[in-house]
Amino acid sequence: MSYVLGHNQYGKAEIHVVRVFRDDASAPHDLVDYNVSVSLTGDFADAHITGDQAKVLTTDACKNTVNSFAKEAGEAVREPESFGLALANHFVDDVPQVSGARIIIEAFPWQRAHGHPHAFVKNGDYVRTATVTKNAAGTTVVSGLKELTVLKTTDSEFHGFYQDRYTTLQPTNDRIMATAVTAQWAHEGVDVQWAESFAAVKDAITSSFAKAYSYALQATLWEMGTAVLDAASDVSEIRFSCPNKHHFVLDLSPFGVENNCEVHHADDRPYGLIEATIKRSEDVDATGAYDPGQAW
Repeated sequence: MSYVLGHNQYGKAEIHVVRVFRDDASAPHDLVDYNVSVSLTGDFADAHITGDQAKVLTTDACKNTVNSFAKEAGEAVREPESFGLALANHFVDDVPQVSGARIIIEAFPWQRAHGHPHAFVKNGDYVRTATVTKNAAGTTVVSGLKELTVLKTTDSEFHGFYQDRYTTLQPTNDRIMATAVTAQWAHEGVDVQWAESFAAVKDAITSSFAKAYSYALQATLWEMGTAVLDAASDVSEIRFSCPNKHHFVLDLSPFGVENNCEVHHADDRPYGLIEATIKRSEDVDATGAYDPGQAW
């Protein structure tokens, strides 16, 4: 029987590198804090089938490349998208047997402590993400964020839903709605002002969440997605994955206490998980830009 090697990839995962920008002794310091993962595809069949490692760029070399490029790539390091592009271009253009590279970066935000030139406080409000893919089909960039927790205490309802004999949820016209937003958005090219684009998308997400009356989390994703496409012309589509962070009104009547949607139990699981993609048009197909693991 003849067997065939299917899709394969390898690399180094979760290379945590912090770069301090301190080239000008008189200027305030800046820093970036990245968790970088590298995946490579190419002419590596022999490594699997015969055990010949002659063409394998070691995963240790991938780690060393990321660490060195944190200095070598200069100003490109300041944004995760441009840093990812620099790395992807190197692996595909400079290593002959590599035909595809995907760089996934988590960027952990820091902010200055009381305006001090070299003291910082970690901002735990969200994690910024970037996925850069380069292969024979071209180069794509997906920006994103995760762990952005948002909540509104009213202007949210949920009723009129389909009911069967297992349905116990009671309709409501007034509720807390909360979620932890994971969003990824594909860009139409790579010539983008990354910091400005990210700021515009994040502001569109949070402002539309705050302003829109919500008939369901599904409707809120639509509002946030269309706001993003209005705010950022370089974005072709945005994908959301948002859990319902349920807040249930507690029954305090056994204690003789009236509870008018004021005291809640925050329940972490199980939770509803709502996901949706909002595209600029039906013609948009950014499937290959995202990271599906073994599927790409």
